Amino acid sequence: MSTLTTDQIARVKATVPVLAAHGTTITRHFYKRMFAHHPELKNVFNQTHQISGSQPETLARAVYTYAANIDNLGVLGSAVSRITHKHASLNIRPEHYPIVGRHLLGAIVDVLGDAVDKPTMDAWEAAYGQLADIMIGAEARLYSGAAWTGFRPFVVARKEIESDEIASFYLAPADGSPACSFEPGQYLSVKRFVDELGVDQPRQYSLSDAPNGHWLRISVKREAGREDTPAGHVSNLLHDGVEAGTIVHVSAPMGDFTLKRARTTPVVLVSGGVGVTPMISMLSTLLAERSPRRVTFVHACRNGRVHAFRQWLNDTVAAHPNVARAVFYEAIDATDRQGVDYDFEGRLDLTKLLAQGGVPDADYYICGPVPFMQAQRDALVALSVDAGRIHTEVFGSGTVE
Repeated sequence: MSTLTTDQIARVKATVPVLAAHGTTITRHFYKRMFAHHPELKNVFNQTHQISGSQPETLARAVYTYAANIDNLGVLGSAVSRITHKHASLNIRPEHYPIVGRHLLGAIVDVLGDAVDKPTMDAWEAAYGQLADIMIGAEARLYSGAAWTGFRPFVVARKEIESDEIASFYLAPADGSPACSFEPGQYLSVKRFVDELGVDQPRQYSLSDAPNGHWLRISVKREAGREDTPAGHVSNLLHDGVEAGTIVHVSAPMGDFTLKRARTTPVVLVSGGVGVTPMISMLSTLLAERSPRRVTFVHACRNGRVHAFRQWLNDTVAAHPNVARAVFYEAIDATDRQGVDYDFEGRLDLTKLLAQGGVPDADYYICGPVPFMQAQRDALVALSVDAGRIHTEVFGSGTVE
């Protein structure tokens, strides 16, 4: 990997204010430009995020962060890890990087025009090449350790309804081979053709059980859509059109939000809504390994109608003295029973919950909507929990800091 010169670094850093002001305009133009020249890449990128604008905004933040830290790339380690796992799950290959680079740099020139001179663009070309080399190398290591590469056919062995919003799909290799192992907390990419968009669309879903050699289970929330958010194309296709016997194509397990299995510390699993799925995998794995670690399972959802895996959690707590639960319902239904279905009314408040009886030196795993995760992280920091013990998962366009 080539090293940037001092002048190149200075030129890239000098563009930081410009990226702050025009970054999203550049990245929106970049995607339009790239898709116009390479429409086949629409099969790789989430087109819903293109429509909503969240993907261009995310890329703009990433480009800005890279430029701002071009002289101290070590601080980008966690972000690079998360992105490369996502890329490997989507089967991003080295040949994609020159395409992205050509159109990203072209978009900068198209939008900024004479505001950037040739030496600055040369510096950005070198900087992009450096970043591409880092990403390609990291992704090559992930591919070399993956159970398979690309998308592979699996058959739906079973489908189960877990709540009004969530269904589980038990996926077995279509060729009859054993299901691969994985780290609890990892996810799969599932690819389905979306007629409305005219392209394949991959989506990531956390594995929701312990490795067992027979099947890989994902539990998918139907994204019905809201006034400001379109309905989920793939989640609705899975709920409405995928039954036992259906063939789906999936990538190998990826993701660096994983249970630190070698540790002996207590574990606190904190989830909101469908964020419960990787927590089920983590707890199931600890149970399968007969781990003596103390586990506190903290979950928040609206009410019992959308509370997936409720009975499983109740049975688990009853059978394992080292497992405790704290379930919060924000909008209780008349049929919801305190002490049976839920424990607390209202939004999850870790500050109150843990201040009354904290879990010293625990590792905290958090998954849910980005604002939810940020609130829980802030609460833990306020309780003086070391940042190295706080682990969060982010699939989409948000970040948690």
